[in-house]
Amino acid sequence: MSEPQEPQSPEPQASEPLSRRGGPGASDAGTPPTSGLAAVIARHPRAWLFSTLAVVFVLLGTGAVFAGAAVGQQGRSDAAAVASSSPKSPTPTVEPPRPVPASLAAPARLRTCSIAAMASDGRLGKFEGSVINAKTGEVLFDRSAGVPGATASVMKTLTTSVGLAVLGPDYQFSTRVFAGTTPGSIVLVGGGDPTLSAGHGTVYAGAPTLSDLANQVNTTWSKANPGVPITSIVLDATMWNIADAWDPSWPASERTQGYQPLIVPLMVDGDRANPAKQDSPRSADPVQAAGVAFQSALGASAVGAVLSKGTGSTGNPIGEVKSQPLKVLIGQLLPVSDNTLAEMIARVSSKVAGGGGSAASLTGVYTKTLAGYGIKTPGLVIKDGSGESPQDGVPPIVVSQLMAKVLGGGQNLSIIYNALPVSGKTGTLAGRFTGANAVARGSVNAKTGWIIGAYTLGGIVHAADGTALAFAFYALGPVKGTAMAALDTVTTAAYKCGDNLSNN
Repeated sequence: MSEPQEPQSPEPQASEPLSRRGGPGASDAGTPPTSGLAAVIARHPRAWLFSTLAVVFVLLGTGAVFAGAAVGQQGRSDAAAVASSSPKSPTPTVEPPRPVPASLAAPARLRTCSIAAMASDGRLGKFEGSVINAKTGEVLFDRSAGVPGATASVMKTLTTSVGLAVLGPDYQFSTRVFAGTTPGSIVLVGGGDPTLSAGHGTVYAGAPTLSDLANQVNTTWSKANPGVPITSIVLDATMWNIADAWDPSWPASERTQGYQPLIVPLMVDGDRANPAKQDSPRSADPVQAAGVAFQSALGASAVGAVLSKGTGSTGNPIGEVKSQPLKVLIGQLLPVSDNTLAEMIARVSSKVAGGGGSAASLTGVYTKTLAGYGIKTPGLVIKDGSGESPQDGVPPIVVSQLMAKVLGGGQNLSIIYNALPVSGKTGTLAGRFTGANAVARGSVNAKTGWIIGAYTLGGIVHAADGTALAFAFYALGPVKGTAMAALDTVTTAAYKCGDNLSNN
């Protein structure tokens, strides 16, 4: 059974008085009240109606506010619940602290003196150059300084430095004679000495002579073999392979005009036709020529002796002569740019260093030796000891670094410095640095070089401000003799700039 519902009264009509619509304070009998709250309401019914509505509105609004707060609180609780159930974001990676130098680098010096215009002279062809402060090693000027180029005779500074390291400053080239393995025979053994002289004048001061060697042999031979003549002279030139006597890149005119002999271990007077002349035509067979000269020096004891090439010595030497020490020969080589001495130093250094004395071994021997001086040699190519080959490749920076070592004088390199030509005064620089370049006369110690396709200069500039600059300048390509004056001009410009030289 359903619960009984309360009967509903009909809606009051708007036209009826408030008392008739059962408003507040209405009595059952319909008579207006006269006192109390009902009487007040009866006297001001409209004001009380609006007041009542306002109170209701406030109460309703307050309820909405509390309801919203409750919903908001519930929302926060739900969000927190969702957040707690969601996967956590990965912890960001913290970058390690960057390294900070212990001290700030000193400000770089701003140099303002340029030689760029002089280095761009068309007479220099393809120019390569390097200038460093000889004391600090700082690079002041670089024009393709790391690119290997033909050195011409500047190569002789490398060759002599190799000789000093491998052979030592007191090394002496030796020519010896032994008794042969057959009766009546002796063996003349070449030791790479180009200074051995026939005694008719020589470009090499203090050179050993064939007459001295022959006297020793005759004395010893006659004591051991009284009354027995020398019937055979064997010429031993096997210190290295004599088939490896001429680089294919050398012009044949180098020999016929007298700049270069065939590079063999046995020769007399550097194989010069005129022993007293630096540049004199050379023969087609230096070994045979040396044998003829030695037989002549022996005189009567060897008249009619047969000359042959080979080996076959026994016992101890019955005669020996030696060259001047290497430190003296360098002083004879560099001022006049003696190709023959340079080649012999290169080949004998190779032999002693384990390279067999071959031309092919020179790159390895030079690379290893220069490393001993603390010089790196990227791209180094050494075809010969004199620089005659246009296929030689030495970066200018290698030469300038070596020249800085030469100026320092350590490891016997002062021997090279003391032998370098001086601008306008000595050696191959005696007639150079003229005109406007005369300001640098006496202030440049350097090795000159020229071959077809290259004019070069490398050494030390004692600059006007007192700075020592180590340098190497190459003029490469179809250059002419005018390149020499252009090289002097660039060098003089470096002399004027000194440590203010800019690489602009």
